[in-house]
Amino acid sequence: MENKDNSIKDAYKSIKTESRGLFKDKGSKFIAIAYPVETEEEIKAILEDIKKEYYDARHHCYAYRLGYKGDKYRANDDGEPSSTAGRPILGQIDSAQLSDILIVVIRYFGGIKLGVPGLIRAYKEASLDAINSSKIIEKIASKRFKLEFDYSQMNSIMNILKSLNIEQSKQNFNLNCSLEVKIRLSMIDDFLSKFDYNTNCKITQIV
Repeated sequence: MENKDNSIKDAYKSIKTESRGLFKDKGSKFIAIAYPVETEEEIKAILEDIKKEYYDARHHCYAYRLGYKGDKYRANDDGEPSSTAGRPILGQIDSAQLSDILIVVIRYFGGIKLGVPGLIRAYKEASLDAINSSKIIEKIASKRFKLEFDYSQMNSIMNILKSLNIEQSKQNFNLNCSLEVKIRLSMIDDFLSKFDYNTNCKITQIV
């Protein structure tokens, strides 16, 4: 019997709240802070705040991965030898299979050079400590839609949403009605097909 799975994989792992980790070696201190993030704008603001708060640190290295596919990412060594900081941080993010996460590791230099292997180990261990201190959650990738319809369509629309267990927001129930919904990626085709066949409803994706 043929087993064919065309389902969309829309669930992925991230962290719930900010968490911290620490690693020390030969006087150097590596403070790791993990943040739940969703946009590069958030990341930029966090990095600016970090550099202000830890202005006296030698390095502010970081890595992030974004999206349910994890296809948007970056690793930054911030002056450390190439691939000794950002890549090890990103490696720990990937080992834990996380996305929508930023990890910044702040280094205070202790006066003794650690060498390439020592730096890689330090950034890995600090990042791992931050991840181990975090609460891992499951996130569902989704898209938002706006529904616009006549008041006479109210019952039909609500019955469809109820059958799919979809919550609504920004409801406007006047003569011309509208509301917004958030649909997980794996349900979008089913959601749209029910409206195609049952109602005269204008559906617009909210970007």
